[in-house]
Amino acid sequence: MARAIWKGAISFGLVHIPVALVSATSSHGVDFDWLDKRSMDPVGYKRINKVTGKEMTKENIVKGVQYEKGRYVVLSEEEIRAAHPKSTQTIDIFGFVDSAQIPLQNIDTPYFLTPDKRGEKVYALLRETLVDTKKVALAYVVLHTRAHLAAVMPLESAMVLVILRWPAEVRGLDTLELTDAVTDATLSKSERDMAKRLVKDMSADWQPEEYRDTFEEKIMQLVETKAREGKIEDVETNVGEPERKSADVIDLTELLKRSLGGKPSAPAKPATKPRSASKAPSKTPRKKTSKAS
Repeated sequence: MARAIWKGAISFGLVHIPVALVSATSSHGVDFDWLDKRSMDPVGYKRINKVTGKEMTKENIVKGVQYEKGRYVVLSEEEIRAAHPKSTQTIDIFGFVDSAQIPLQNIDTPYFLTPDKRGEKVYALLRETLVDTKKVALAYVVLHTRAHLAAVMPLESAMVLVILRWPAEVRGLDTLELTDAVTDATLSKSERDMAKRLVKDMSADWQPEEYRDTFEEKIMQLVETKAREGKIEDVETNVGEPERKSADVIDLTELLKRSLGGKPSAPAKPATKPRSASKAPSKTPRKKTSKAS
């Protein structure tokens, strides 16, 4: 089973649904590392002053944001940390929309949502509610110190969290400067009919097992062949990964009535705020892919 990269809760009215976040995608591209051909030592990236060409120490590097061309405002690490959003370990739902209203260009990264710590019933309740109402939930979530706009969607027996690009990050179609020949094209009935017949003739069922990266396959076949021939070098790499801790969350199904303004069937205990969890560490960095110089 895939490892959870984040644990927390979906905040749904006054209800907290304990969940874990699991990546719904994986990258299978070929990674080419830089190696010193004389010693087979890993080769890293140096901090180089672009004007003098000299290598710099970390202590002499500051972070700046270009305010005008050639003019920068320098920010300290403390100022940058203070601007980071506070990690709440919650997926805060603030509204519901039809999925068709979310533009395709706003969709970014999908994650599977799985129930955690006896949250199965409340998890199923939200999933079935989304199915019955044909809606998706809009939410805010903080991952790795960055705030994201997201959508919670039902997917068969589970739910997915789709990270959405902020509207300011998405360009409008007006940037394409499409001419009238495209926007108001004159198409004859015979042209439309022939195009429809071609689509019908080429139509088939979605068969993902047939679609694969042939470049990766050829490279890995070459790697396997060379390895069997003994053409393999020992490179010492030690990459550790710290232990991840999860957040304590509370299953508060009874608060549904309070969310709607009704009275609970029994005296409700005071809501307890979840203890703040340590920030989930990022995944082990992917290896750098070298580019031809």
